[in-house]
Amino acid sequence: MSEAGNPLLTESDIIQGCIGGNPRMQEELYRRFSPKMYAVCLRYAGKPEDAQDILQDGFVKVFRNLDRFRGDGSFEGWMRRIFVNTAIEHYRRSSTLYPVDETKAAHVEDKEWSAFDKLSVKDLLAIIQELSPGYRTVFNLYVVEGYTHREIGGMLGINEGTSKSQLARAKAILQQKILKQVKNS
Repeated sequence: MSEAGNPLLTESDIIQGCIGGNPRMQEELYRRFSPKMYAVCLRYAGKPEDAQDILQDGFVKVFRNLDRFRGDGSFEGWMRRIFVNTAIEHYRRSSTLYPVDETKAAHVEDKEWSAFDKLSVKDLLAIIQELSPGYRTVFNLYVVEGYTHREIGGMLGINEGTSKSQLARAKAILQQKILKQVKNS
């Protein structure tokens, strides 16, 4: 089988094959979706090794729960949610949120980041990876995944205000790091 997998197999065929325990279909599912899901894992992980662990755990959950996929939305979206939740579980096991004074965080201005235009996606991801686990997780959940602060609070076991202050602090740190990198390039 080629590296890209078999393009003739439909998503439904692959899902049914995996539910039936077909190792070839499990491999096909992995080949099709692992690059995108790894990118999701990497946004939440501190290191590539951690992202690999999250990826592996996420696929185990996908395979165990495939029979629960109802087909209401996209399969990729369903998988993505599993991987985000798996990343959050890893985060909860390995770190704690750093307290941020909400009054100080409220003064952090949301400025236009024209420096973003000067950086590649790879550079931006590397800068985001430098954030502490708490800041990085809240930033990704809010900015990338589109969750509300209330939802983030529920996922992480924090209050809504803490989520807001973590995001404000993450943005301030990112802004400083981006401006510093642009000046040095």
